[in-house]
Amino acid sequence: MALNTRRSGVLLHPTSLPSPWGIGDLGSRAYEFVDFLNETHQQLWQLLPLGPTGENGSPYSAFSSIAGNPLLISLERLEEDGILSGVPTPEIPEPSRVDFQCVSAVKLHALQVAFEQFQSQAQHHEGFQAFCVEQGEWIDDYSLFMTLKAAFPGRKWNEWPKELTKREPWAIETASRDHEQLVAFHKFTQYVFYQQWRKLKRYAHRSGITIVGDIPFYVAFDSADVWANPENFALDRETGEAMFMAGVPPDYFSETGQLWGNPIYDWRHLEANGFQWWVRRFQKLVELVDIVRIDHFRGFQAYWQVPRGETTAVNGQWVECCGDRFSHTLEHELGHLPVWAEDLGLITPEVEKLRDNFHFPGMEVLQFAFDEQLAENPYLPFNFPRNCVCYTGTHDNNTSLGWWNALDSDQRRQVLQLVDCTDERDIPWSLIRLAMSSIANNVVIPLQDILELSSDARMNVPGQEDGNWAWRYEPNSLTHSTRDRLLQLTEIYGRSPRRIGPNRESALLL
Repeated sequence: MALNTRRSGVLLHPTSLPSPWGIGDLGSRAYEFVDFLNETHQQLWQLLPLGPTGENGSPYSAFSSIAGNPLLISLERLEEDGILSGVPTPEIPEPSRVDFQCVSAVKLHALQVAFEQFQSQAQHHEGFQAFCVEQGEWIDDYSLFMTLKAAFPGRKWNEWPKELTKREPWAIETASRDHEQLVAFHKFTQYVFYQQWRKLKRYAHRSGITIVGDIPFYVAFDSADVWANPENFALDRETGEAMFMAGVPPDYFSETGQLWGNPIYDWRHLEANGFQWWVRRFQKLVELVDIVRIDHFRGFQAYWQVPRGETTAVNGQWVECCGDRFSHTLEHELGHLPVWAEDLGLITPEVEKLRDNFHFPGMEVLQFAFDEQLAENPYLPFNFPRNCVCYTGTHDNNTSLGWWNALDSDQRRQVLQLVDCTDERDIPWSLIRLAMSSIANNVVIPLQDILELSSDARMNVPGQEDGNWAWRYEPNSLTHSTRDRLLQLTEIYGRSPRRIGPNRESALLL
């Protein structure tokens, strides 16, 4: 992307879209959201990771780093495609928030019905078989992993029978044969997810919208990735347990740090194999999205590892990583990828050097701009580099209104000295204006700020185990006045695409 390109967009995960099934999906509301982006001259739609999640709904703790989340499948689209019929829309207790346990039960049942009907529709089978062959490098392991998760409920993969934990070839073959139908069902959900996602992506491109995806630095311990590739991780070879846990030391979000619990990589093994496991992850993601945001980018320079058994992240240590060699390998294998680096937290000159060597834009968050550093604070707009991405807040931050409500009087005075705001109730739009007017090439605004929502619309509270990832916006929230206001700021500050029309695909800049 040229350094003088200015553009803006919105951060919204598809689960937050309205739908009658209790969770956002890839159906008509997703297309309407793309239309909203197009009408307001946005050029970016940023998502969280798209993988299949557990009961807590965290997209950063998925069962696979490559598979898509079956809960995002639009049953409406399956009906339109003639794959599903006769399934009534359920009663969802709280439609404004995702109840992941309830939604999983009702949607997976409906998908089972769709699979049974699909099996009798010969016209689809050739495409399905071709997809399974095309994705064979990961889909066989993922589908069997999910099947075994159902066979051994409540047990992690290293608590399964030893022959399955150790992936004895005969045991894998036997399990695949004995559970053939359920394995095929999980492949079917991936076939449908990929079909629906690719159609939505093409529609976004025709509207001039660039999709920004997210690749977490770590993967979940209880995942197909770790079960199928244990040699890539620092595990106890007898028990399969992680020897160290991932996290970050005490920071803005927590006095005791964040103990994520993900296993640490065995970087020596990964490097000896040409980082092929990592290269494949990037390769599969760039098939789905246009720009890759690397979550916890600083982990490629040094990562925080905590010994097994610790209850907080305090007693950890930094371990240097081989990020420079990995990035060169990635560039050699896949070419120069459009990457954004999430470089928040404790960032050292070494991390900045790694980021800048590959010309990756970093992130600037306005909520971090107001502290005792005052004019020297790097998150103030007049201290930005041009090649960066400016946010009012991220999925881990409070909403701008919730953040403002929690500030003390001194902090509020600092904010009001910088932003053009005569009515404190207008703080979210004042911060949006500040972001849009900045020198940053890219600006991304969480939809919660555009809708002027408070803390109850927050997407995630780091360190809080329950109640995250559940927010959804109301169907009629994107009003004409909201659209007009966002469009006006986008035009005033030169972030509209160069060519405007009903089809802006030619304006797509990666």
